[in-house]
Amino acid sequence: MEKKIAVYICTGCGIGEALDIDALSKVATGEYKTPICKNHGFLCGQEGVELIKNDIEAEGANTIVIAGCSTRINYDVFNFGPDKIVERCNLREQVIWCHPADDEDTQMLAEDNLRMALVKQKNMNLPEPYQVENMSKTVLVVGGGFSGLTAALESAKAGYQTVLVEKEAALGGYVGKMYKQVPMKAPFTELEENSIPALIKAVEDAGVKVYTSATLENTAGAPGMFDVTINQNGSTVEERVGAIVLATGAKPYDAEKLGHLGYGKYENVITQAQLEEMAVAGKLEASKVAFIQCAGSRDQEHLPYCSAACCIESMKQALIVKEKNPEANVYVYFKDIRSNGQYEHFYKKAQQEGVIFIKGDVTEITESDGTLTITADDHTMGTQSEADEFDLVVLANGMVPSAALGDVVEEPAQDEAAAAAEEPKVQAPAIIKSNLLNLAYRQGPELPELKYGFPDSHYICFPYETRRTGIYAAGVVRAPMDMLYAQEDAVGAALKAIQCIEATAVGQAVHPRSGDMSFPEFNMTRCTQCKRCTEECPFGAINEDEKANPLPNPSRCRRCGTCMGACPERIISFKNYSVPMIGNMVKAIEVPEEADEKPRILIFACENDAIPALDMAGMNHLEYNSWVRIIPVRCLGSLNLIWINDAMAKGFDGVLLMGCKHGDDYQCHFMKGSELAEIRLSKISETLNRLGLESERVRATTVNIMDYDKIPAMLDEFAAELEELGPNPMKDFQ
Repeated sequence: MEKKIAVYICTGCGIGEALDIDALSKVATGEYKTPICKNHGFLCGQEGVELIKNDIEAEGANTIVIAGCSTRINYDVFNFGPDKIVERCNLREQVIWCHPADDEDTQMLAEDNLRMALVKQKNMNLPEPYQVENMSKTVLVVGGGFSGLTAALESAKAGYQTVLVEKEAALGGYVGKMYKQVPMKAPFTELEENSIPALIKAVEDAGVKVYTSATLENTAGAPGMFDVTINQNGSTVEERVGAIVLATGAKPYDAEKLGHLGYGKYENVITQAQLEEMAVAGKLEASKVAFIQCAGSRDQEHLPYCSAACCIESMKQALIVKEKNPEANVYVYFKDIRSNGQYEHFYKKAQQEGVIFIKGDVTEITESDGTLTITADDHTMGTQSEADEFDLVVLANGMVPSAALGDVVEEPAQDEAAAAAEEPKVQAPAIIKSNLLNLAYRQGPELPELKYGFPDSHYICFPYETRRTGIYAAGVVRAPMDMLYAQEDAVGAALKAIQCIEATAVGQAVHPRSGDMSFPEFNMTRCTQCKRCTEECPFGAINEDEKANPLPNPSRCRRCGTCMGACPERIISFKNYSVPMIGNMVKAIEVPEEADEKPRILIFACENDAIPALDMAGMNHLEYNSWVRIIPVRCLGSLNLIWINDAMAKGFDGVLLMGCKHGDDYQCHFMKGSELAEIRLSKISETLNRLGLESERVRATTVNIMDYDKIPAMLDEFAAELEELGPNPMKDFQ
């Protein structure tokens, strides 16, 4: 499109008092020959918005640069339709609220920010949304247990065709075999009848297409066009679906590994599942029963995590024992009782019914004359206790997600790519072949898993999301949880699947860049088949053909730009985000000569955590170093090393990469972007040495959104180190 640029400078919120607006306007009209440049005291108000709309209508303005508050504020107010380019220039949070008013350095910062915004819009075009052919809006639910049935029912009730696949001959899963259920509604004190029969009927009445005794033989494609092959009793059927909910549940931890607690040694040491079977069969007759919590859970030798539902289930079973025999003595040995939320009422109910709770570690179980004796360290009394004549000892043996029940699939291609690139390899998540989805992805047949085998994507910000776009995990396959939580989880995952379908239908990205209509474009004439883009994509959005050329799947893409940063030939770009765009923004910043004694620090800041943290520093009026110039990036994974080369050649004294935290408790919204950036940065020393520069001039750091109060010290410390190094020798050669 032929651009007609209009610049609008807001003078409200103290901007007009802190800056020379006339000088700022001359940057637009003088340096960049912008035909329209206006200022207003309340640009986000009705009058200000009408000012812009009038210019759009009367003057034909179609590329709007708004210099005022953060991009994270008023984004809906400054939405002028999909046929308009809107670029924001932050003068408030990252200029006047964190730097002195009416100051030369503050003015220079504001002018540089406007230059970057003008250059950015000059290098961007309107994205053209990717349209899926033969788009499907069907939701596929894999797993017919409590969570799967709930997700399928909610999808169908929302008006979406739904397909449910269950590997067993009957629906219901683990919950379907229960005698009774924990309370699911107020007052959360009474046992409930098994809800599975009613849930199955509701699913059938809602028109869900159900396949039992069935598995997924193959899952190919992407959101909006997943082609799944379902094997049912030896025959196959094809279904095209738009999104997938994985609700395959969990399995009880193998009690055979709990011999130290008497399992397999004594007949009357059983598991929670076995007690349910006894109750269903009418064979639960006991006068003295002990429940041992965390039997394998919260144990580094077995399951390091809490299995979440065990405490509530033991309370339920204790009440079932009391229901069968009101005179029965029931003991619960626990490390910590975890009765989350409303289930605190259930805990009190068990106490009122006479269930005795003992905080202690069971050290030994012995048997004599058919009865069991438990020896435990009683933490409450500080002594060792011994109780005998138990008819049954029930082990709360925790749960293992079905996604983790399989063999680890090695990924030799990743090793080859890392070796070819002569750089360290990002630690890839384990990929388990567990025959749940059988994905036709080059990155592996199942979902990458997090710690302990749960296939979550981002445990803080994006529950239900997995690392395969359009596939959402629900229930205990995603995380340990009780039934009430699992019910909510299934509804949430169904909603996410529907959101994905509707976003894909109009060419929009899902989280975290929800609504983004851009997608990566490949200039294949220069591709060297290095495999970097296919290996480093966190979401499996790029396959390869038989010649190792990348085959992008745009509806899988989450628009992070990691592939763009990975490509050594720089052949990957977006309509509104590219290597030349950021490079030109770097070059647009004015770097004073050495004699001016005004050093410059360039920050590439992740838009997900670092930019919000910088904004919050401004909102709290925390003053920080005025040498910095900030360029937001979609993810540090999109960092291309040429940008650092450009910055050093331009004369910047230092470059700081600010990305999300990563590791076991990672927060990177694109899984491994900041980690990849640090790995790429490990190669920068060679480039800096070639330029005669110290490698200490370039550094990566991680922040989360709540680190805003640490930012001033972080920047001041880096600035002090750069002062010791002295000016960039390239400064006067730009």
